[in-house]
Amino acid sequence: MRTDVRQGPEIWIRGPVAAPAAGVLAGTGAVTDAERVPERPAGMHLARRRFSWLATHGGAGTTTLAAVYGGHDCGRDWPGPEAPRSVLLVARTHAAGLEAVVRALEVFRRGQAPAGLDLDAVVLVADAPGRLPRPLAQRVKPLESVIDVYRVPWVPAWRVGDLSGPPPRETAALARLTGAAGRQR
Repeated sequence: MRTDVRQGPEIWIRGPVAAPAAGVLAGTGAVTDAERVPERPAGMHLARRRFSWLATHGGAGTTTLAAVYGGHDCGRDWPGPEAPRSVLLVARTHAAGLEAVVRALEVFRRGQAPAGLDLDAVVLVADAPGRLPRPLAQRVKPLESVIDVYRVPWVPAWRVGDLSGPPPRETAALARLTGAAGRQR
C-alpha cells in the first residue's frame, strides 16, 4: 500500500510503495487539498521524485531537458527497468510535435504503455522564438484540459549547446516539479 503525499518534486513516503495514493487523478499527478501535508509528518522519510523524459518524436529535446532539469533521458524508448517510472512526455510546439504528443497520450489512455509507468505531464518545448501561432495554440488547449502541460520557451543558448545557465524563469513550475527550482534565472 502506498501512503504518499506529493510536495513539489518530493514525496513523503510511509511504508512500502506499491499502489497509487487514493485521490490521485489518473495520469495527472494532481492531488486534492485534503491530501496535501504542509510539513513532513513524524516517522516519514524524504524521497526526491525522479522523472524519465520521453520524446514523442525525434528532436523533441529530452537530452537538453534532462541536462538542465535532471532526470533520465529515455529518448524515444520506454523507460527501462532501472529508469524512473514517472514519465514526462516531451514534444516541440510545431504541428508534427503536437500531433506526436496526442498519439503518445492515446497510448497511455488506452493502457498500451508498459505496466508501472506513471504519466505525470506533457512538456512542450518551443520550436522557434516568439509566440505560438494561433492554429498551434488552439491545438494545445485540449491537451491542457486532460493533463498538466509545462511550456519551455526558446532558449538561444541551448541551441548552441550552452546548458550552463539556470532554467528560464518561465519554467519555474517545471523546475519545482523536477527539483531544479534552486537554479532559476
